[in-house]
Amino acid sequence: MPHEERSSDKPELKKDATQEELKKETEKWLKRLEEATKEIKPTGKLDEKILNDLLKNMRAYISDCYHFMEKSEWVRAFEAVIYAWGIYESCLHLKLIEKKT
Repeated sequence: MPHEERSSDKPELKKDATQEELKKETEKWLKRLEEATKEIKPTGKLDEKILNDLLKNMRAYISDCYHFMEKSEWVRAFEAVIYAWGIYESCLHLKLIEKKT
């Protein structure tokens, strides 16, 4: 009996679904990160210049994310937002920043 090809077996459909999922996840995490970083302040545990450098890198990754989104390069966009999220989370866990209340 010949194998019937299902639409889900077609590589281009899988690729489109993967791209769409990456786009959705990138947009979700970017929105969360932007909301979270609106309300942060330094705790004073780290030299201000060093902390500013960390936060500058985080913002650079956010900017990179937008750049890759404009080019529909979803793997790179997702990587950039996750790197930025990692910097944010690390700063929070190390108590270098805190959420404003």
